[in-house]
Amino acid sequence: MKWVTYEAGDGVRTGVLDGGSVRGLAAGTTLEGLLTTGGLTEAGEDAWRAPAEVHELAEVRLLAPLRRPPSVRDGLCFLDHLRGCYRALGRDVELAEVWSRSPAFYFANADAIVGPYDDVPISPGSTMFDLELELGAVIGRGGRDLHPDRAEEHIAGFTLYNDWTARDHQVVDMAQGIGMAKSKDSAITLGPALVTVDELEPYRRDGRLMLELSATVNGEELTRGTLAQMDWTFGELLAYISRGTDLTPGAVIGSGTVPGGCLLEHVDTPGLGDFKRWLRAGDVVSLSGVGLGETRQTVTQGIDVIPLRADG
Repeated sequence: MKWVTYEAGDGVRTGVLDGGSVRGLAAGTTLEGLLTTGGLTEAGEDAWRAPAEVHELAEVRLLAPLRRPPSVRDGLCFLDHLRGCYRALGRDVELAEVWSRSPAFYFANADAIVGPYDDVPISPGSTMFDLELELGAVIGRGGRDLHPDRAEEHIAGFTLYNDWTARDHQVVDMAQGIGMAKSKDSAITLGPALVTVDELEPYRRDGRLMLELSATVNGEELTRGTLAQMDWTFGELLAYISRGTDLTPGAVIGSGTVPGGCLLEHVDTPGLGDFKRWLRAGDVVSLSGVGLGETRQTVTQGIDVIPLRADG
């Protein structure tokens, strides 16, 4: 099933896509709640059999399928993305051995979730605003200390994930050395739907999903890639994340950026690569994935920075 969260004039509702229509459940039902109670499958059957309402898709506004997940972590499972960033920065692309020991991840801002067609303001004070093409896995069944061969059984479904990044703020974050902060704090796009695992089984090859993902800026393709390029699988990522801690239903785990799926790997800035520029107000950014749908968002001007001190 393809689960959506939407507005149709009488508040936020949850439902499933049926071609060009949405079959909605009763008011107050949320995907977060259904995942927590384990009622996703039964609720989906109810939506098909006896929906509380039905709307044409063109009549509703799609929101992020999970508007406030209990947690968001973002991995780095495509090491060629890291090599591409290093290359653009003029650094040695030979990765340290630590990158082959375990998949890296950081905790992202669950309060920064935006919908698949929402405008995205540039982070305050940023002149190097970037997109990142990713896939998000949503946990359906909780657990801890998961085995990498079975951890994917805990995934309820997948959604497109745009990890908007202020690259100039990231320089500060990395210099301070305690993790991603204001560079990753302003927006994370999820949507347009949470597509359940069973819907994507036709794209599984040799035990792995082979979904193709792509990103465009103003209609110009930035990159196209597949999950076959992942150096760390979702099973390995979830197993590592769950060591000694609980993964809870509704948690979102990002795959990391598909190689070439951010401007840092391309942008024409002194010392960098060959794309035209960083994002600016008016740019339209779209992500798409086979079986997952498409996001389409306009970048808008951000607010000015408020000085922290009178002299600064």
